[in-house]
Amino acid sequence: MALKILDTCINCDVCEPACPNQAITQGAEIYIIHADLCTECVGHYDEPQCVVVCPVECIENDPAHVESHDQLLAKLAGLQEKAA
Repeated sequence: MALKILDTCINCDVCEPACPNQAITQGAEIYIIHADLCTECVGHYDEPQCVVVCPVECIENDPAHVESHDQLLAKLAGLQEKAA
């Protein structure tokens, strides 16, 4: 399942550099997580790094993008293949 940033985001700029997949970008008003790039840090870390660093706890699971652990690993493999 991809993650999403809620409108309680304070634009503190700590989540974007923490993302190993570069899935987080500055949106019009708050940061956004691109579901096609978000793997919840599966394959990189034990927990999503954006959630770890967020000082206002405004990042949660996105029910519109439900994925299993295996699907997230497959997504990561696809992203790594594109980058190579």
